[in-house]
Amino acid sequence: MPDSAPPTPSAVDTVRASLESRYSSATSLPTLSAMTSANGEENSMMATLRSLYLNPHTALAHTVQREDGTVTYAPGSRPYPPVRLLNPIEKKRVLVTGGAGFVGSHLVDRLMLMGHNVICIDNFFTGSKSNVAHWIGHPNFELIRHDVVDPILVEVDQIYHLACPASPVHYQSNPVKTLKTGFFGTYNMLGLAKRVKARFLLSSTSEIYGDPEEHPQKESYWGHVNCIGPRACYDEGKRVAETLAYSYQRQEGVDIRVARIFNTFGPRMNWNDGRVVSNFILQALKSENLSVYGDGQSTRSFQYVHDLVDGLLKLMNSDCDEPVNIGTQEEFTIDEFAQMVIDLVKKENGICESKVVYMDALQDDPQKRKPDTTKAKEWLDWEPQWKVIDGLRETVKYFKTQLEDEL
Repeated sequence: MPDSAPPTPSAVDTVRASLESRYSSATSLPTLSAMTSANGEENSMMATLRSLYLNPHTALAHTVQREDGTVTYAPGSRPYPPVRLLNPIEKKRVLVTGGAGFVGSHLVDRLMLMGHNVICIDNFFTGSKSNVAHWIGHPNFELIRHDVVDPILVEVDQIYHLACPASPVHYQSNPVKTLKTGFFGTYNMLGLAKRVKARFLLSSTSEIYGDPEEHPQKESYWGHVNCIGPRACYDEGKRVAETLAYSYQRQEGVDIRVARIFNTFGPRMNWNDGRVVSNFILQALKSENLSVYGDGQSTRSFQYVHDLVDGLLKLMNSDCDEPVNIGTQEEFTIDEFAQMVIDLVKKENGICESKVVYMDALQDDPQKRKPDTTKAKEWLDWEPQWKVIDGLRETVKYFKTQLEDEL
């Protein structure tokens, strides 16, 4: 018998091959380690990211009139950052709740540069439109002012649920609202994920471990939380959000990912959020004394925001549906961290006369906080790439620019 002729490609195969030859592929994630070469030089994507946050407010050219205290913006004066031209088959519609906030805006930047369509939802309670102003009007980007406590219906493939005030100053200012965001916000986004069959990632927190009696904290640790204390609105809000997520997984088959995020810092942190990093840097830049609550011997592990975004992207695109700690192994006492900030600001400004002053300890403030990241390393092939000192250096530059710009 004569050899059979090779099968004729179907119309779908022909279209797919044509698309693959014309567009970029999304099969590999551009993580931080892939953005720097062996000698530490950054590539174009990393350079673009840094330009977006180290030059705040330049997405729109502006002129500040000091005499009458006004600022004039010139719309459309700067081109959009370049984004990857993705194969339409691989291009995703991604919803980021809290996308104008500190972490959310960095995630939006990365998703946009990767070439996806991004819908950003934010009620601007702690987020700021200026954090995503450089994308407004871009054909791949949509910004919706919306509170996740109320339902919304959009067609998406993935949902990153980040919406919730995360600093004690903000979440304690309206504890009932914080709890409503934790429960109803998560409930609404899980309902959306169920309806449109989207994969859902919940940004949980190390606060679910409370003031831990286990150190470092593994994902299997159930926590040590005061459920009626001043921090409980956030701690218990996130705990019930995890319960909701896994209830939707078991009952409705929703595809769930849960990231337990440890202390994170970087550009676009709110200057008034009361967190250790922003407080220390701003006080040092103004040569004011650094306020330490307690004796300064409690410990924290701080990760830079780029590492966190890497972890979120890897988790979303993995097969891991168990909670995963995302944090760093670098642990400092608050005293050590304060001195590190003073030394950095002194190098940046040439002078810093700040000293450490001790205040009364805050109620239920954890004495130790450090993640066990074995699962993230083994399951996601993720571990932090930024040293704390390098992240702090960039964050100091960011806040210095903010103070000079007075915006």
